Formats: sequence, C-alpha cells, structure tokens
Amino acid sequence: MKEQRRVVVTGLGAVTPIGLNADSFWQGLTEGRLGIKNIQVFDTTDFPIKIAGEILDYDPLKTIDKKNSKRMDRISQFAMTAAIEAYGMAGLEEGNYQPDRAGVMIGNGIGGLLTITTEQVKLMKKGPARISPFFVPAAIGNMPGGNVAIELNLKGPNMTLVTACASATNAIGEAFHKIKFDLADIMFAGGTEASLCPLGIGGFASMSALSDSDDPAYASIPFDKNRSGFVMGEGAAILVLEEMEHAKKRGALILGEVCGYGSTCDAFHITAPETSGRGATLAMNQAIEEGGIEKEEVGYINAHGTSTPFNDVIETRAIKTLFGEAAKDLLVSSTKSMTGHLLGAAGAVEALACVKALETGIIPPTIGTKEQDPECDLDIVAHEARKKDIKYALSNSLGFGGHNSVLLFKRWEA
Repeated sequence: MKEQRRVVVTGLGAVTPIGLNADSFWQGLTEGRLGIKNIQVFDTTDFPIKIAGEILDYDPLKTIDKKNSKRMDRISQFAMTAAIEAYGMAGLEEGNYQPDRAGVMIGNGIGGLLTITTEQVKLMKKGPARISPFFVPAAIGNMPGGNVAIELNLKGPNMTLVTACASATNAIGEAFHKIKFDLADIMFAGGTEASLCPLGIGGFASMSALSDSDDPAYASIPFDKNRSGFVMGEGAAILVLEEMEHAKKRGALILGEVCGYGSTCDAFHITAPETSGRGATLAMNQAIEEGGIEKEEVGYINAHGTSTPFNDVIETRAIKTLFGEAAKDLLVSSTKSMTGHLLGAAGAVEALACVKALETGIIPPTIGTKEQDPECDLDIVAHEARKKDIKYALSNSLGFGGHNSVLLFKRWEA
C-alpha cells in the first residue's frame, strides 16, 4: 500500500450571493451579510416562492472569453470563474506542476438546468431544427469539470459527483483521497449550481421544500422555531487541494489542511433524513477517525443547517449523539442563513468558510434567527460572528437520497 500523504489547501475561489470572489464572500460571512432577495431573473407572479439567493451582478466575461462563455451554461461559468481565481491564488503556472498529476472533481446536483429549459422552449415554439448544437455540451453535468480542465490544462483524474446537496462535499472528499493515496498531486475540487429558473423553483416548491416566507430577512432561518423550508441559492466555490510537500517545494502559501472525510447513506427515504440522525453521526465520526483526533478537539461545525423542519432537529440530534457532553462547547453555525442553499455547491462554499474560520479565528454566524427551537439547543453563533481560535472544524452536507458527507479541516501549522 502506498504511503498516505498529507493534503493542504493552497487556493480558493468563489462566486456567491454575498460576494463574487473568495475574499468578498468571506467578508460577507463575517459581516452577517444577507444575500437573499426578491427573485429578478424571472416573473414570479404565478409562483408561491418570491425570494432566492440570486447572484445579480456576475459578469462571466471578466474571466471567460466571449466565445467560450456563450457555449456554457451558467453552471459552468460559475465553476470556471471560481477555478480561475483559485488557480491564481495558489500561484500555479505552467512549469510548476505536472498536468498529468493535476485533476478536477466538481460536484453539482442538477446540471445545466437553464440550458435545458431554454432549449425546450425553442423546441416547442420553433421545432427541432432550432435546438442549439451546444445544447448537450452545455447541459450535461460533467461539463463544469471538463471546461475547467481544458482552461487550466489539468489532465489528471476528472470526475463529477452528483449526490444532491452533498455533491460538493463528496467531490472535495474524493479529491482529498486522490492526493492522499498518491493518485494525484493537485486537485481542483468543489461544486457549482445554477438552477434559479421557473422549473427549478417550481419543482422544489411543489414538494413543499422551500420557505414560504416573503420576507428575505426571515426566510432562511436555520434552527429557528418558525422555519418552514430552505431558500434556493446559486453559485460555486473551488478549493485547490495539494500534496503538502509538493506545495512546499513550489513555495505555495498554505491556507489549511484537509485531514478527514466521511461518507454514508441513510438508505431510508428519497428526501427525508432518517429520524435518529445515525447516518450523519457515522459520517462525522468517520471524518474524525480518519483525522486521527479526539472528537473533543473539534471546535466548530459548519452545519448543513437548511432551515427545514426535519433537517435542523435531526442534524442537532446527530451532533449531540456523537459529541455527548462536548456538544455544549461546540460552535455550530449555518451560513445558509446568509447565502441560501446552493444545492450541489453548498458544501464547497461551506468548506471554504471552514478553511477561513480556521485561518482567521473568526466563526461565521447564523443570522436571522429570532426564536431558537428548543430541539436545536446548540450554540449556533447567533446574529454576529465570534472570535475563537480553533484547530479543527467539520463541514456537514446531507443530501436528498440519504447522502451524508463530512469533511474535517485543520488549521495550518507549519
């Protein structure tokens, strides 16, 4: 068996409802900035849902040339912009890495839904001859990863993870293992999603998954007694993961370390989590065990925290089952209170938040909560960010289909 290698984070990139790059996203989190607003991308008159974590001022042409941008769905545009930022932050350039040892692992939940719906309208109104020749390459879910690899010359492992809301966390975890077990030196890992369209909003609304609030400030309210569902968001985040010695050799600035990953399935229901939270507990424990630490060393959990009636109480139950008495000392916040739920990209922006929390000693808050549910009796870092030096942080993602995925991050110590 090959030697297990240490994996560090050397680059970050983001496109989110509260910031169009990693720094502005992080600043937004620490300020408690609300990225949820009235939907502008389509007319919501006939829809019960009026709000979302929509990105309004994104211009793909700032990072992608016009010809390529026109051939991409928004889901690929987001991923490309975030990956290009992460590439630059990591100090990568031709000659300081081997393309055959550098890969991509980008998750998403739905694929190019905007392209699918647009081309369906063309088909119905104008006939099959008017379907774009770029329909399939824009719509299929693996193309964010494919486009990133082409742009940045990454010829190593390239896979797309689709595990609903756990997609990005699984993608980062699997990329972590590619490097740990010497199958790659560098991996661009994360998630992307762009599903804010009538079909996307209408579909989630029809299953009563979305918040019925028309108040952007009191809609995505994780752990609140009056929560009624999640708020859809859009965006992407990419982390550059790198083998530690490879990063040191080229003089990269190391931002943090990935040291554990857990992945389980409830095998219970297509949308509802299993009521005991056993699968989430097991995934968290797997990540902690792989990291070789005691659970009491974890200082912060970025919770899945969707603001749905089932998720928040069951995730609380899972955390308390694993941590026992130590749960009362944990800081547990949901940044979805600011961004909304980015579906397949959620785990990526939340992983980025964990890396920055460890680096800066600032814990992002849960905003919007007015009356904390007594069944969610954790320290949710309510309303304002908090200063606390922590050494380890967990990022939880729990997806439809019963997918549970967890990452363990460590503060970088040279």
